[in-house]
Amino acid sequence: MEKRLFTSECVTCGHPDKVADAISDAILDACLAQDPGSRVACETMVTTNFCVICGEITTKAVVDYAAIARETIRRIGYVYPEAGFCADTVEILCKIHTQSADIALGTNDAVGGAGDQGMMFGGACTHTASLMPLPSDLARALSNRLTQVINAGGELRPDGKTQVSVEFGENGSVIGIDTVVVSVMHSAAFTLEQVRETVLTQVIAPVLAEYGFKVEDVANIHINPTGNFVIGGPDGDTGLTGRKIIVDTYGGYFSHGGGAFSGKDPTKVDRSAAYMARYMAKNLVAAGLAEQVQVQLAYAIGVAQPVSVRVDSYGTGKVSDEAMTALLRRSCDMTPAGIIRKLDLRRPIYGRTALEGHFGNSEYPWEQTDLAPVLKELAGI
Repeated sequence: MEKRLFTSECVTCGHPDKVADAISDAILDACLAQDPGSRVACETMVTTNFCVICGEITTKAVVDYAAIARETIRRIGYVYPEAGFCADTVEILCKIHTQSADIALGTNDAVGGAGDQGMMFGGACTHTASLMPLPSDLARALSNRLTQVINAGGELRPDGKTQVSVEFGENGSVIGIDTVVVSVMHSAAFTLEQVRETVLTQVIAPVLAEYGFKVEDVANIHINPTGNFVIGGPDGDTGLTGRKIIVDTYGGYFSHGGGAFSGKDPTKVDRSAAYMARYMAKNLVAAGLAEQVQVQLAYAIGVAQPVSVRVDSYGTGKVSDEAMTALLRRSCDMTPAGIIRKLDLRRPIYGRTALEGHFGNSEYPWEQTDLAPVLKELAGI
């Protein structure tokens, strides 16, 4: 019988697209630190020793965008000239203008409408302690651990990718890990054998152990399967803000509305409502109302209340999906202003999400489960 596998991938903060995300979110944080009411939609492109920053920013903050970009690149680890993309030598071009007056009209404090139309999804399940799907959570853990090893010094370089295939039973239970793939950039001085030994012993083995698995339990492990990975980062591939939206959410396990997160202030529901949908889904699962939940929100530009709210528990709910939807409507303010207040989103907290991931970290406000007791009481469970 063919295995039931689901695969998710992740990338390190040195991946070109993540470098672009990190710069955009660092600029957002710099604006919010001085002016919490900043309106930011910042896009970044990076390639061989070149960085372009563009978008719409309306703020009272005085920000040196180029300096922030350079410092972000330095923090990620591109500090050596042979990388073809170096914090000290990269050329930076800024093309920033203010937010459209038409958009501002519908999203100002008096109106409080959504910054755009669109749908956003949030999900949660009982695979892991963080209530994230195991394939994406494990791929993220491997990626973050890989970054830690890179930052500790040595011959590994910032650009890297991870991928995990998990085998599931017919009832959706986790059977085991079928395949782990890790690719990481390295110096020319580091042999392929050295790369593979380092990644296996310092990255894969300890992360698997944290999740209760052993290297011997994994049927297939591939480390730098194409061989050398010396040319990488923005020198090897152009990076753009917002191209890793599946990595940023649930690895494809739950749906994605299509809107990226990085570089956007919380009036943009692409970001804030996706965080709120995760908060609501996680609290439904934490309350014991279902083993797996997806929440969808949808908005119209300039309109405060969502045009639709939907809960799908995939048949695992202890109450109906309609009942859970009603519970969320009773207990949550889903307007952009309400979401911002509840999750305290007008703070410089976004740079870390670009570097380490948006979901699964208990330190983020949208990962708290303070709503679970309320939902449980309202449901009568």
